[in-house]
Amino acid sequence: MAQKPKIDPHVGRLGYLQALVTEFQETESQDAKEQVLANLANFAYDPGNYQYLRQLQVLDLFLDSLSEENETLIKFAIA
Repeated sequence: MAQKPKIDPHVGRLGYLQALVTEFQETESQDAKEQVLANLANFAYDPGNYQYLRQLQVLDLFLDSLSEENETLIKFAIA
């Protein structure tokens, strides 16, 4: 099971989302990528997160995930 990103509890929402994006980009584990992308997709449901997701280019990350061979990543990206 993928480890949670190491995050300073004082970094706030933007810092937490940045840590997730960094973990997604750096990990080689498909399970970790799936878990992180699912977490980012959950954050995307809250309109209050939109500015952070846009700033971190998470929308592009979702779009790039559509071309992955991993069907779970594609499903999470569509969600």
